[in-house]
Amino acid sequence: MGDHVRIFDTTLRDGEQSPGATLNVEEKLEIALQLERLGVDTIEAGFPITSQGDFDAVSLIADKIKNAGVAGLARGVAADIDRCWDAVKKAESPRIHVFVSSSDIHLAHQMRKSRDEVLDMTRAMVGRAAKYLSDVEFSPMDASRSDPAYLFEMLSIAIEAGARTLNIPDTVGYAYPEEYGNLIRAILANVRDIDKAVISVHCHDDLGLATANSLAAVKAGARQIECTINGIGERAGNTSLEEVVMALRTRRDVFGVDTRIDATQIYRTSRLVSSRTGMVVQPNKAIVGANAFAHMSGIHQDGVLKERTTFEIMDPKDVGLAESAIVLGKLSGRHGFKQRLEELGYHLDTEDLNRAFMRFKQLADQKRDITDRDIEALVSDQMRTDDETFRLDHIQVICGDHAVPTATVRMIAPDGSVVTRSATGTGPVDAAYKAIDGIVGVQVRLNEYVVQAVTAGIDALGEVTVRIQHEGRVYSGQSANTDVVVASARAYVTALNRLRDHSADLGSEYAHAQAATV
Repeated sequence: MGDHVRIFDTTLRDGEQSPGATLNVEEKLEIALQLERLGVDTIEAGFPITSQGDFDAVSLIADKIKNAGVAGLARGVAADIDRCWDAVKKAESPRIHVFVSSSDIHLAHQMRKSRDEVLDMTRAMVGRAAKYLSDVEFSPMDASRSDPAYLFEMLSIAIEAGARTLNIPDTVGYAYPEEYGNLIRAILANVRDIDKAVISVHCHDDLGLATANSLAAVKAGARQIECTINGIGERAGNTSLEEVVMALRTRRDVFGVDTRIDATQIYRTSRLVSSRTGMVVQPNKAIVGANAFAHMSGIHQDGVLKERTTFEIMDPKDVGLAESAIVLGKLSGRHGFKQRLEELGYHLDTEDLNRAFMRFKQLADQKRDITDRDIEALVSDQMRTDDETFRLDHIQVICGDHAVPTATVRMIAPDGSVVTRSATGTGPVDAAYKAIDGIVGVQVRLNEYVVQAVTAGIDALGEVTVRIQHEGRVYSGQSANTDVVVASARAYVTALNRLRDHSADLGSEYAHAQAATV
């Protein structure tokens, strides 16, 4: 079984299936490089057959990543497998991950095939992938609701056809730990040539049991966990990487195994994924939430001050959190700023550093003390806006209890022209969004608007996350500023730019809106 558990990160594939978590190619590569620093064994970079953009992202990641395996997902369909191979073949350690449904409910209502037909498909498609490379992973989708005897036969056929990793998905988050652990034990006891394969687990969190199920599987003999940063993913999400990694490490006395993860990169990776996807980490989230190492109770505070381990089972430094934040201010220089960025895990080129430093100095004029969280929010916001199509150039609002909220917005359009619009609304943010809508010319639905303080204090940065919907798809945007209205406008523009990246309609609607005003 080996003395360590492999970490198969699917943030860029299953994680991106979270509504509104769409990533562009550059963002995917940025996250993949950070996952490499984190030390994951395999990065599932995407589902190449689904779009040209996903194919390009997987291909780019396969070319750039040197210290982790790179996998692509494929259905049990010849075209999927061929396309997947084309995407991953440049990787140092490429993998094709083939999945076929195994439960009767999926066979009857999704695939509409008989059991024997699906077994034949498994043999043929795993064999097709094995002709391209030796590292083939096979997943019987909805395994936890499948007939065990049929599942054993399907897995035996997959091994015979060339699969060397067998993933057992709890696709709909239905299993409970004892049940799931027993399933893994039964597979190890009943599948032919099981010693030729590594057992992997992929759990969903519909009942809040994804991490518990994954750990139960490790106890039963599984040696790969499929997970995502911050637990993002389809519906209620996936097994959280940071939770299983730190559970195995903290309770090695129970599990007897560890991972190869550099845990000091966990917090940095969490913040990056949250920033790029717009998926806000809840304050009480284990390991990486804002309250994970915070103590409110006087009894707890007294205990931690006397001896940290009285109420902390992990050292915050182990996951990349400093116990005390370095204080930077308006007198700080570029060198000190650059050094602190690198300590936080940001390695910017000269141009990006100059822009970030300018924003830092602007913030320093507004805030006396700047914390690590402020710097992270500032740099993440800067990097999000570097490649904007529409750019917010200026915003001014008038509001009050005896005034009609009015916003004037000036934006730089895709063609380089400067466009100004004014609008009224129910409040300053609503007025700003209506003015932006008047410039962009696209009709979207605002699904979610969230404001949270990055740090404490009256001069804290306000971080705004928005989710908009257009033609059934959800796009997110995030920005931080000491002025919440400015942050709100920038977050909205970021979401619109993501919409533009995935829809040619936005450009034509912008042109139509401008023509209508002439």
